[in-house]
Amino acid sequence: MERVNIAEPSFKYDDSDPKGFRGGSFRFGSLLGAEELGTTVYELPPGQSICPYHYEYAEEEWLIVLAGEPTLRHPEGSDRLAPWDVVCFHRGPAGAHQVRNDTHQVVRVLMYSTVKHPAATVYPDSEKIAIWTGNHNDDVIVHRSSGVDYWSGETAR
Repeated sequence: MERVNIAEPSFKYDDSDPKGFRGGSFRFGSLLGAEELGTTVYELPPGQSICPYHYEYAEEEWLIVLAGEPTLRHPEGSDRLAPWDVVCFHRGPAGAHQVRNDTHQVVRVLMYSTVKHPAATVYPDSEKIAIWTGNHNDDVIVHRSSGVDYWSGETAR
């Protein structure tokens, strides 16, 4: 039996993350051989967010607050969450969300989601759409305005 303990995870921080998005992550689903669920514990220092405001079309995501009081931005506004609060982010625009730490204490949350490819993620604030194929070389993030007509570049043979 494979197992991990998330009481004191080894968080990884990415120095290339921009200011405001410098949270630590401990991705452990793959350590347990998970194929259909992605699971991560995030640690957010004060003033940081996990990622930009977004929603998914292929995946359902869940959040469990482990420590601290994160702020959850959602389509109806923002709410402060408390330890052991659980939230489900449904697929599509109604599930839009961003988790940030507006307090002076470190926040820890566990997030998990279904893992499906291909998948599309929409970032409303920056007007971007990402397509995740499962093959990094074919993944793409574009601004909505860069869309082309279906027949663009096509010729009959």
